[in-house]
Amino acid sequence: MDYFKIPAGELGKGSKIPVYPLGDSGEVFYELALEMVDTIKAHNAAGEKTVFICPVGPVGQYPIFVRLVNRDRVSLKNCWFINMDEYLNDDGTYIDIGSPLSFRGFMSRNVYSKIDAGLLMPEEQRVFPDPADTGRVDKLIEELGGVDVCFGGIGINGHLAFNEAQPELTPEEFAALGTRVITLTPETKTANAIGDRGGAIIAMPNKAVTIGIKQIISARKVRLGVFRDWHRGVVRQAAYGEVSAAFPVTLLQNHPDAAIFANSTASALPF
Repeated sequence: MDYFKIPAGELGKGSKIPVYPLGDSGEVFYELALEMVDTIKAHNAAGEKTVFICPVGPVGQYPIFVRLVNRDRVSLKNCWFINMDEYLNDDGTYIDIGSPLSFRGFMSRNVYSKIDAGLLMPEEQRVFPDPADTGRVDKLIEELGGVDVCFGGIGINGHLAFNEAQPELTPEEFAALGTRVITLTPETKTANAIGDRGGAIIAMPNKAVTIGIKQIISARKVRLGVFRDWHRGVVRQAAYGEVSAAFPVTLLQNHPDAAIFANSTASALPF
């Protein structure tokens, strides 16, 4: 595990996933927002639709995205935003949209409601995976001709969306997993509780619905942003570690157009 000793100045050199060390978190969020806007503009100009997989975490790109869309009058009418995941109650239903933890609520309050109505896509083009019909979003992506860009972050155990580590699977078996309901790992609940529940792990949901790793790695481009102190080890293992279902993001080492943007905190040596 010598990759944990790679200093910030050399991060990305010889990596199996391109890593771009940047300055503060704002630079990471700007890169993600600009890629969103530039892709939509290019597709609009060509008369083509745009299909994104979108996260709620990271979220710092969204205020920049909203401002650019409204300022430049970028139409989203031919865009499909497919969110990665959502928390569930123990009975497998969505948590209440009014919960501070709800990703559906976040997108409604902080993204869609902030975009000028004349630019916003129809509601049916704002999609979340459905725990009652997990195959629906996978079928939709196929019907749309695939995903142009998947945006996201990386979990402390290497998860993408809520595709938790499954070390008992081969990378090939793991890569075939579609959208499904999952049980969150203790690592994920702990990391998320720190930011969302003041460390109250017991107050975190136990389940979630997640878009499949198959849908993520099948996207034509993947762009990830990392910015937390614990991302120091995560980004190095992602970019230099062995491809394994035990650390899902490593599967992107085989992707033709994936990139990780890291702020100065995430780029620093982990220990």
